[in-house]
Amino acid sequence: MTEIDRTDRRILQELQRDGRLANVELAERIGLSPTATGERLRRLQKDGVITGFGARIAPGKLGLGLLVFVEVSLDKTTPDVFERFAEAVRRAPEVLECHMVAGGFDYLIKTRFGTMSAYRRFLGEGLLSLPGVRETRTYAVMEEVKTDGPLPV
Repeated sequence: MTEIDRTDRRILQELQRDGRLANVELAERIGLSPTATGERLRRLQKDGVITGFGARIAPGKLGLGLLVFVEVSLDKTTPDVFERFAEAVRRAPEVLECHMVAGGFDYLIKTRFGTMSAYRRFLGEGLLSLPGVRETRTYAVMEEVKTDGPLPV
């Protein structure tokens, strides 16, 4: 595990607020030289603490305003069924996130669509045909209260 000190935590906090900060601005905000800041940033990336940078996009502006979570139960809970399902989900572009969970079902999937009928097509033609799927439960989101919250570093 990478040793994360208070200065590293400040870097992570600032970058979670604004991932486009120039190194000089970041250095100024955390009170280090640009060279030292750059070295720390490279180490955090090399060690896999920072996994990438990207833009946050408003889904509604792209016609993807319907957020849907789906509980998935598999017909068997064996390693080969888990692997076949996971591999199929990784290839499904409609699936934004997929998490194996403990509890009353096996996976929780996060998807986005423009309409409920588009989701219905995905459910019938895509999700229910994935390896091992026995049952699903759909939860359409009525209001997104908090999204993309920063990690508490």
